[in-house]
Amino acid sequence: MKFGLLGTGPWAERTHGPALAAHDEVELVGVWGRRPEPTGALAERLGTRPWAEVDALFDACDAVAVALPPDVQAPLAARAAEAGCHLLLDKPVATTPQAARGVAEAVERAGVGCVVFFTLHFCESTGGWLREQAAAEGWQVGRADWLSPVFGGADSPYTASPWRREKGALWDVGPHALSVLLPLLGPVEQVSAAPGGIGDTVHLVLRHTSGASSTCTLSHSVTPAAAGVTAQVRGAPGVTELPLRDEAPADSFGRAVEALLTAARTGEQHLCDARFAETVTGLLHTAQQQLPTG
Repeated sequence: MKFGLLGTGPWAERTHGPALAAHDEVELVGVWGRRPEPTGALAERLGTRPWAEVDALFDACDAVAVALPPDVQAPLAARAAEAGCHLLLDKPVATTPQAARGVAEAVERAGVGCVVFFTLHFCESTGGWLREQAAAEGWQVGRADWLSPVFGGADSPYTASPWRREKGALWDVGPHALSVLLPLLGPVEQVSAAPGGIGDTVHLVLRHTSGASSTCTLSHSVTPAAAGVTAQVRGAPGVTELPLRDEAPADSFGRAVEALLTAARTGEQHLCDARFAETVTGLLHTAQQQLPTG
């Protein structure tokens, strides 16, 4: 399958690009970015060519992988779908319900495949745990916490990310937390949000239509010593915790590529499709509306 890569930042350079270039069933036909110099540099490192016109790249591709800020991603994803390209998107797909809905509707109109890279679903250890727990019944209480030091003193390539600075952990790692809780506890009928005391820290309380409840703590502002990702569900099957992620993101992204190839060939929807991503955006938008501005 001929892929184009949209984006030239650290995520594209470290994860999307290497996974696409290494995949046996992928031909990486080019890279498009918003600035010519990094676009050319990344294309050279990946052994492909830069494209100045994104629509021309769409015409040359069967699929696109997107590593761009969400509100840049959404309109380009819709355009790519309209051009007949299958979509391998990043989370969140957008930061407004309207934009996320636009992506989902474009995918459905065009009849293309779409997979959104919710990382935990594509890591072998965490993805297997999620599938196992989703097959069980009777979960009553859950939590999913994602605490990172991106703004808390870590030497991270993502510290300088403008959209992460603007939107914070709610939008960057909130999708990961929700991607754990929704498949296990079911749809959410109410979300409450409150700011934490440190930087961009946010607390969420979710009430699910199943009667279950769950919580999230999200932050990019903890110190490196306090960082970690944890999740747990409790109910009739007992108590179980999310295992540690045990592989590089590029390896997980390779599985997301496999998932898109399958969706494109079979027409079957993946759990992490555009409508699931739209649901996640809607919940985060509702939470955002309850937080102080600024």
